Amino acid sequence: MIVDNSKLILDGQKILWHKDRLIAWLNGERIAPITIDCALTKACSYKCVYCYGNLQENKGYVLNRDHIFRFLDDAAEIGVKAISFVSDGESAHSPHIYEALIRGKANGLDMALGTNGFPLKDERLEEILPTLTYLRFNISAGTPDRYSQIHGVPAGHFYKVIQTVKNCIEIKKRRNLSVTIGLQMVLLPEFRHDIMPLALLGKELGADYLVIKHCSDDENNSLGVCYDKYNDLEDVLKQAEALTTSEYLVKAKWSKIFSGGKRSYSKCYAMPFMIQMSGSGLVAPCGFLFNDKYKEKFHIGNIAEKSFKEIWKSERYWEVVNYLTSEKFNAHCDCGTLCLQHKVNEFLWDLKNGSINLDDIKISGETPMHVNFI
Repeated sequence: MIVDNSKLILDGQKILWHKDRLIAWLNGERIAPITIDCALTKACSYKCVYCYGNLQENKGYVLNRDHIFRFLDDAAEIGVKAISFVSDGESAHSPHIYEALIRGKANGLDMALGTNGFPLKDERLEEILPTLTYLRFNISAGTPDRYSQIHGVPAGHFYKVIQTVKNCIEIKKRRNLSVTIGLQMVLLPEFRHDIMPLALLGKELGADYLVIKHCSDDENNSLGVCYDKYNDLEDVLKQAEALTTSEYLVKAKWSKIFSGGKRSYSKCYAMPFMIQMSGSGLVAPCGFLFNDKYKEKFHIGNIAEKSFKEIWKSERYWEVVNYLTSEKFNAHCDCGTLCLQHKVNEFLWDLKNGSINLDDIKISGETPMHVNFI
């Protein structure tokens, strides 16, 4: 199956295709999230130079099969539409990853997996690829040496990952599956010379897309990301995007890369629509707030202790929702830069403040791909 590039939104949001939930939210109803971004474990064998995981430390649990299945059943029951196994750990390290994808799909959920690809068992790919809306390989270099330097693993890992990508693409084509198989590069300004080799590699492999994204940092700039230096990469990013064909899309997340790490909004309205869960089972508004230092204000519950349905229905859940939109919270200084919910927050801020009128918005054209991953 060939991906229609015109329907693949990689730098934006898709919340407009969920107008019923927007209306319910505007009317003050307690809505279920459309998308939940989560991990099945906090474990990861990689040591990526830009990893945010060390800033997300929290106490929790090793999630077992019962915890995960109950969560997936609850999500489907309350009206969640999509689950992405991404978040703060490498979910492919969980022994339950394959069963979890199958269970979620059987429940009617759109399922997605973001992975470095190394722990994926190639003999299980035939099983899981039909369950996935998208499979994204996180890879920030197109050569073994640079892969080793950036991801903190032996260069030999590069060859295993590339073979796994090839196997996925072969299975997809042979079985005419609808899953999109993409690559994601986390870009630091010093990775300038890694952009083109990776873009060319993606094309050679037959991936559906390569998305090039910024590196997020916390409110204290702990990773030391210098957002101003992204401005020097415009020429090479455009050169990479010029490799786009009808079968392969290269897309830089321009709106975030050149944002300078700045926000246009001061409140977080996105939490009711998309929430995150740590590989420890912790439910919190977003990954930036997983760290135990945020426990008092932002931690809501843990799926190893309570069902997700109970957590979602709890007063604590809605207390946190309300806090994020209160005068006590300021997104400019109380959380990290350019979060997962950033584009949705931009839209909701304008909607809530009257810059956008929902009745005036007309959606034309076909529904975009991955529409439930807003």
